[in-house]
Amino acid sequence: MDTIRTQAYAKLLENGIQAIEEVNRLLGSGYTRDDLYVISHNEDREGRIADAADTNEVGLHEEGLFGAIANMFRSRGDALRNKITSLGFSAAEAAYYEKELDSGKVLVIAKKNLH
Repeated sequence: MDTIRTQAYAKLLENGIQAIEEVNRLLGSGYTRDDLYVISHNEDREGRIADAADTNEVGLHEEGLFGAIANMFRSRGDALRNKITSLGFSAAEAAYYEKELDSGKVLVIAKKNLH
């Protein structure tokens, strides 16, 4: 289930290599590194892929102070759904993506940061 919108695009990938290839494809289509996010159910894996692809991880800027602090006390699944909704996706979409992340997939999100 790929979602394409005016503001946000998401794609589930099977592994980190595919995620990096998707990031490179998106960079070639006009997105900047600041527009790209990598999300994985495993925080260490997410960090490694984001570092290798030189992309963002969802953080304070996207979630806001309250969301970022609340995520410290949430389960990983709840925190992931919050991160995904903070990038403009519905709760139902976030639940779907989080379930797919449970099975080891990686989510790449491209969202134009309007200044």
